Amino acid sequence: MRTDRTCAIPLFGLVVFAFALGASLPLSAQTAAPVTGADVYQKRCARCHDEGVSRAPARQVLQTMSAARILRTLDFGLMMAVAYPMKREERVAVANFLGTPGDDAPTSPKNPCAAGMQPLSAASAANWAGWSPDPSNNRYQNAEQAALGMAQVRHLKLKWAYGFAGDVTSFAAPTVLNGTLFVGSAGGLVQALDAKTGCVHWTFPANGPVRAAILPVHNGSSYTLVFGDLIGWVYALDAKSGKLAWKKRLEEHEATRLTGSAVALNGIVFIPAASWEETRSTDPQYECCTFRGSVTALRVRDGSLVWKSYMVDTPQKTGTNSVGVPQWGPSGAPIWSSPTVDTKRGLLYVTTGDNYSVPATSTSDAVIALNLKTGRIVWTQQTLANDAYTSACRNKGVNCPSTNGPDYDFGSSALLVHAPNGKEILVAGQKSGVVHAFDPDAKGKLLWETRVGTGGINGGVQWGMASDGQKVYAAVSDVSAVMNTAGPVGGATFDPAKGGGLTALHLEDGATAWFAPSHPCDPPKPGCSPGQSAALTLIPGVVFSPSLDGHLRAFSTEDGEMVWDFDTATTFSTVNGVPANGGSIDGAGPVIAGGMVFVNSGYPRNGGMPGNVLLAFGPE
Repeated sequence: MRTDRTCAIPLFGLVVFAFALGASLPLSAQTAAPVTGADVYQKRCARCHDEGVSRAPARQVLQTMSAARILRTLDFGLMMAVAYPMKREERVAVANFLGTPGDDAPTSPKNPCAAGMQPLSAASAANWAGWSPDPSNNRYQNAEQAALGMAQVRHLKLKWAYGFAGDVTSFAAPTVLNGTLFVGSAGGLVQALDAKTGCVHWTFPANGPVRAAILPVHNGSSYTLVFGDLIGWVYALDAKSGKLAWKKRLEEHEATRLTGSAVALNGIVFIPAASWEETRSTDPQYECCTFRGSVTALRVRDGSLVWKSYMVDTPQKTGTNSVGVPQWGPSGAPIWSSPTVDTKRGLLYVTTGDNYSVPATSTSDAVIALNLKTGRIVWTQQTLANDAYTSACRNKGVNCPSTNGPDYDFGSSALLVHAPNGKEILVAGQKSGVVHAFDPDAKGKLLWETRVGTGGINGGVQWGMASDGQKVYAAVSDVSAVMNTAGPVGGATFDPAKGGGLTALHLEDGATAWFAPSHPCDPPKPGCSPGQSAALTLIPGVVFSPSLDGHLRAFSTEDGEMVWDFDTATTFSTVNGVPANGGSIDGAGPVIAGGMVFVNSGYPRNGGMPGNVLLAFGPE
């Protein structure tokens, strides 16, 4: 397949793992006019696949594959960079046009758990449920739940590896509950694994890629698992069996993307929504833009709606772009990260991204407090005004807003922290490279702000900070290469010595306690960067920070000394017999529970190194 400017390289030649997606492929809820697979193929694919482009499989080869397999490759496989501008209905149409009906035959797990082993039956009650062990989003695991200390961290060893068959990305946030690990995948398969051995209890096929952490919600004698996928569906499963209780599409917009993990309180689950619309805008014929960031509250028992709150008003037509296509606004203010629950004040905090079109709004690039019961916005604190941006701005495309960025949105959650002085504060890190602290008792009044990085479109604080109540820890990306938006996935030429860095700040005033510099790629290689984009994880005395170079490193919280380092960018023998290798680590950071450390490795989307492995570490 191709974009309007480039021809994509290989793709379907790899062996792709197949599993059942159900009887039909999900269709867009916002189809303006019927699209045909033949038209999409001629527009976006024929130049490569009909004209013998090197390593691009011919149409006849594609026609031997299942439609679902082709769709997965477009969604978050090797074709994802080329498919970003394509609407969902275009992807579905061309997959159905090229492929055989349905999916490939389901594959049984190669390492099923023994018949006597049941999910959630381990003696250990050490858990990491959702994005953070608690709804304050501090990503701090206490000593009892971690069952790891500095001495054990220094001697961590790989215990097992699990391969995600057919994937080139391994980005889902794991969840650990009573000895069972739940994790999604880029291929859409949700796995329930034994945390100690990696054997498979059950699997569930979602409609689209699952990146968000799976949230277990107590339900009588068991648990309901709630999570979203990257095409806008929300699911509830029985934790013991993996059977579907309910599912629903959260938003009508075809570009809906659910990356932020849900949080729950009193039987209500709160789910944030983001979007692919920024990348859709690279197509000059796209009517930019109409997506509205939102939070939706649903009842866990049946998925019924409690409330929905949008971050921008209903878009109105504002004119046309230079090729005569209608333009709309306001739009954007997506919520990429997990909301933060404040039961004391009855508030739910979210952080928002940039606007996609003008007029810009006061709710973009902001920390926003919503009433937990009604969803009403109580207060908003914006850190950067007039930040309207789309991917079209990278090449001065017609759908670039007049303000043209700088795309300094929030991609990580706000942390509700008890500072050493006894005061509660909200702390949020931004792609600008600045960490902000706000007063939740004064409608988010700014208390302090500290620069920890250079910032940029793919810079600054990306996916998550952490706090132990003494300091807040922030790692930055600050990679030097332009993001890949077309052509091959992964393998960008990054500056091997530029980017990254880990800073510890005092909570009282934001002063720097210490700084740990990044580690240059040695030797330099395609897709390797020292940038530290992934979320941090804390246990007493130790902060874990992964890197785009594939390393998972642990540092002393006292002075920033590195105490452990493991290079995941290599090949692994897996417990499920799937060929697997690690790569760049981005998005979700490690999860720690019951003396084990779990981390996914492989993230080529922005040019990093691909990979398809989940790794489990424990002390010697």
